[in-house]
Order: sequence, then C-alpha cells, then structure tokens
Amino acid sequence: MLDRIERGTVPRKHHIVMRGDDGELRWEECYTRIGFDGAYSILYHLRRPHTQVFEDLDHGWAAPVEAPPQRLAKRHYLTGKMALPSGPAVDARVALLFNADLVIGYAEPTEPDPVYVANGDGDDLVFIFEGTGTLRTTFGDLRYEPYDYVCVPRSVVHRWIPDDGVQQRWLTMECAGSKFGLLDQFRNDEGQLRMDAPYCHRDFRRPDFVGPMDEGIRGLVVKRDHRWNGFRYQDSPLDVVGWDGAAYPWIFPMLNFQARAGLVHLPPTWHGTFKARNTLICSFVPRAVDFHPEAIPCPYPHASPDCDEFLFYCKGNFTSRRGVGPGSISHHPMGIAHGPHPGAYEASIGHRDTTETAVMIDTFSPMKTTVAATAVEDPSYQNSFV
Repeated sequence: MLDRIERGTVPRKHHIVMRGDDGELRWEECYTRIGFDGAYSILYHLRRPHTQVFEDLDHGWAAPVEAPPQRLAKRHYLTGKMALPSGPAVDARVALLFNADLVIGYAEPTEPDPVYVANGDGDDLVFIFEGTGTLRTTFGDLRYEPYDYVCVPRSVVHRWIPDDGVQQRWLTMECAGSKFGLLDQFRNDEGQLRMDAPYCHRDFRRPDFVGPMDEGIRGLVVKRDHRWNGFRYQDSPLDVVGWDGAAYPWIFPMLNFQARAGLVHLPPTWHGTFKARNTLICSFVPRAVDFHPEAIPCPYPHASPDCDEFLFYCKGNFTSRRGVGPGSISHHPMGIAHGPHPGAYEASIGHRDTTETAVMIDTFSPMKTTVAATAVEDPSYQNSFV
C-alpha cells in the first residue's frame, strides 16, 4: 500500500518452485487485498502456513457497547480518567466511539501479547501517544516511538511487545472495508507519491526483516465480526525466509507530516493524512499559520452537516479550545455548529505560528458513543461556548 519492496530470499518468479539449501520446498503464502485485485505480497515459509487447529483462548478486546440515547451536544472526554484493563494490547483496547466504518478506542497495555493476533474486521491504525516497543509481524519487526502512526493491515499476523517499564498510551483506529491508505490525490499516475504531497516515501518506516524466528508461541486469536476465535499453530508462523510485495505493515511518524500554510485559514482537509471508508484522518502538527496581514488564524465557527469531527489532543497551544489538554478528546457531531471558545477567535489575530499537535478524524456517518466514553465525559463542555 506504499510501494513494492523485497526482503530476504525470494525466487526469480512468483508461483514457481523454491527450495532451500537443504532441498526442502518453501511454502508460498499470498497476502492479497480486495480479493486478488488490490495490493498484495507473497511470503515464503519453511513450513505450511495454514495448519491452524481450534483451541480455546481467552483473549481479545471487547466489542463496543453503545451508551443509551443522548441529546445532541458537543462533547469532551478525558482519557486520563478512564478505568482501563491492564495486560497485553490484545486485551487492553477500550472502544470510545464507533460506526459501521470505524471504531475509535484507547489503550494502555502493560505487557507483551502472549499470543499472535489477526484482526479480520479491519485495518488497524494505532497512534502512539506515549510508549516505545516493537510490533512483531510475519513481515518483520517495526520499532515504534511516541507520535508514530503504526499501520497493521487487516488479518496480518502480529503481536505487540511494549518495552519493559515504559508507559504506553495509544489511540486506536479500526478501519473497516478496503479503503484505508494514503490519499489518492497525493500519488501520480505511476503510484509514486507526488513531490507536492505532505509526505514522501522516505518518511515511512518499513519492517526490518529478521528471517525465520521461533518465539515458542503457538496460539493465534482472530477477530471476525467482533468475535474472537482461537487457534493453535503446529509451527512458528514467523518461519519466513523472504517476501516481496506492496501490502505490509508500516510506520509513519506524525511529525514527518509536512504542514501547509496559506494566505488565509486553510480547511482541515489540508491536514488530511490517511483515508478510510467514509473517513478522513488528519494530523495537526506545529506549523506556520496564515500570512495575510489581516488573517484570523483561529479556526472559524462552522457547521458541517455531513460529518462528525473527532479530535485527540496531544500537546501544544490549542488556540481554539480551553479546558483541553494532553489526552483530551472532543467530539463535535454533525447537525450542530461548532467553533472556538469565547475570546479565542479574536485573540489569535497577529499570531504567526502554532505548536498544537493533535489527531483529527472526520467521519461521514454519525459516531455512536460507548458506555466507556460517557463514564469520563466532561458535562460542562457543551455550555462552555457561551
């Protein structure tokens, strides 16, 4: 979904015999998107990769639990007040907002996954607010750091290994359908990222291939239709000697996003970083702001009847909001106008830069609120705009 790369040992042509130095046949595994019509990769295993048998395994994060119907309102959620499960990432994720296209959650995992995980419901995009560690996959390892976006394509076998003793705080986005990726307008006809795109191919980190590995783990849990299914491998799924293709996990450091500035205030679409089905994911990073001598840099009040707006605040000076801080979440639903807090609009005049850092998500289907989110809601937020 970025570009084609090759790692390890692969034969000169796909779907032909490949043997090791010992004469043993290597087993091809095709990982495909959109049936067989989209991006794909081919991995070569020492042993057959499809020998799973049933096993009862008690792992997997819970499905969203919708809160009772609520009145329409602008809302503010405080992730720092959440009662979160400890343990591995596979069990630690808690859903906050959701619709048929997207589940937005939050997690603070405290230990490595004891099993391998494959999410058959969607592509996972995890924003690392705090924490360091390794994402281990059949394609290789990816080291993650704060402010990294980590993409785990749907059904890729993986496990998270947080560094010992390091606080983890993650925003999770589970994207249904087959539309997740970079924005189409940023690619040329050959699929290369354009020179005027807000990122380039060099900005992304691809898996470090380490060759065949056996961690001694045989358990696998697969999520499908919000249910978890347990299996046991006969051998290690990490017995890959090589692979090539264009579909694989990757990392994009948020601060590599090349922000734009205009004569006057640019709409949030200029911060668009990733797309998903009926969803736009944006990155707000420190940047210069509007340079017209009479510009008003603060976002203008606006009514967006076609989309909900979600913001996860990370750090910096949030010129349009008061009372929000690192880990705050605002949710401004379609159907009611929203904008800056009193005094922020006029106070922004004359500013030439901003230090705000945040993840914004616009969804074109209304987001439903979960019980977990309402438990940490700031009830004064709606009336704070007076």
